[in-house]
Amino acid sequence: MHSTDILLKTLNEEGILRLTLNDVKKRNALSEAMLTELGAAFDEASDDPSVRVIILSANGPAFCAGHDLKEMTAGRSKPDGGRAYFASVMSMCAGVMQGIVNCQKPVIAEVTGIATAAGCQLVASCDLALAAESAQFSTPGVHIGLFCSTPMVALSRNVSNKHAMEMLLTGDMTSAARAVEIGLVNRVVSEDMLQAAVLEMAWKIASKSSMTLATGKRAFYAQREMPLSQAYDYASQVMVENMMARDAEEAALDFKFLLLVLAPTLPLITLPPA
Repeated sequence: MHSTDILLKTLNEEGILRLTLNDVKKRNALSEAMLTELGAAFDEASDDPSVRVIILSANGPAFCAGHDLKEMTAGRSKPDGGRAYFASVMSMCAGVMQGIVNCQKPVIAEVTGIATAAGCQLVASCDLALAAESAQFSTPGVHIGLFCSTPMVALSRNVSNKHAMEMLLTGDMTSAARAVEIGLVNRVVSEDMLQAAVLEMAWKIASKSSMTLATGKRAFYAQREMPLSQAYDYASQVMVENMMARDAEEAALDFKFLLLVLAPTLPLITLPPA
């Protein structure tokens, strides 16, 4: 994987890929170029067996400030007032967000600074998110007469209706502490400990079977859209297929071996008389 000026890529020996937004002057806005780079990076990582977990981080004071407003403003100069251009950009952005969800590898957002509008959407689209204490989140489109409809899709799939609507209707900044309370992020840590905390989580996940992780992630998002009975039928089928897979078979043998090794050291459990 090759880095570019606006998206840095590093892959370590444990299979942890770090994607770093690096368009600092634009506050890591989701320009057409950035969306293209991100979409390609997630597609490539999804199919790369050497990648086990993806961390999405950013350089500069902003994690991501949403769409590139200069590009959006320039789009209005088109003969149709920008309709076709806006539709194209929204489609690109939706493709990237769905690419994260559909990526076979778990994606962890490492959030520093602000994540606003489509930047908040980016965080919400990741499977997991850890944030620095100073991080802030918002969907501020309502302030300029533009409801954050596409960020709403990801946001409403992470937090309850009332919490999502509060962010969408007020456009207020949400602190990292509040974000963890409402379920937008998993955990908040001090900024100097954030990278270590994210790496610890990534290492823990990377140690698991890639096949199992891909199966589980795909099943999680699929069953969430189904009625209850259909979800159980689907999940049962996934479990059966998972148990028939070689990874699960080998894991079961490893577990039996572990029990044999540990058995002499385990305390005996004496049941009380009937």
